[in-house]
Amino acid sequence: MNPSALIIDDEIQMRRLLRVALESAGYTVHDAETGQQGLADVAFRRPDVVLLDLGLPDTSGLDVLRRLREWSEVPVLILSVRDSDEDKVAALDAGADDYVTKPFSTAELLARLRVAQRRARPAAETAAFTAGKLVVDLIARTVRLGAQEVHLTATEYLLLRLFIRHAGRVLTHKHILREVWGPKAEEQRQYLRVHIANLRKKIEQPGTAHPLLKTEPGIGYRFTATQEP
Repeated sequence: MNPSALIIDDEIQMRRLLRVALESAGYTVHDAETGQQGLADVAFRRPDVVLLDLGLPDTSGLDVLRRLREWSEVPVLILSVRDSDEDKVAALDAGADDYVTKPFSTAELLARLRVAQRRARPAAETAAFTAGKLVVDLIARTVRLGAQEVHLTATEYLLLRLFIRHAGRVLTHKHILREVWGPKAEEQRQYLRVHIANLRKKIEQPGTAHPLLKTEPGIGYRFTATQEP
């Protein structure tokens, strides 16, 4: 069965463009031009992924996202002309899986969609996470890089487990700090940077062209590895 996508955008030209791109990639496509219609369509059609614009005529895309997250975990990709760090952080903190700035390339959009859909099947629900030479046993709480066992501190392991649960998704500084250290630590970014640097040294091979932990400047971090079949 083909995956299904719901586009929520008030610009008819953008909806047409996205429909052509998605249908050519094998998606069944539905669209809505208002936030209210989009929420109703998510409930009725149960799409595999949602593409959501922030500027809607009846309500803001952020409000749609917050309402959607009250009852649904469907992957949501934000498409917006707004490119400030503040807008991106607000959307990601509200529950978006990713944020793509208009204009964008079709290839990038489809790649981001594939990652968001893979994340809809959380790796942390499996017994182990494997990506290249990195193997994390989520039951035994052990980490290996090739044949070598990697010794993580308790905090480093919690960070790694959080990234694995949200593989491919951008996590904001505030989200990471809240999940690992609690709500009172949400502004301790320097503290987080130190732990991220230590974790990188332990799980990434020196000189790698594709780092496992990618910094999203001004926003947070993205764990680029995905679970291998």
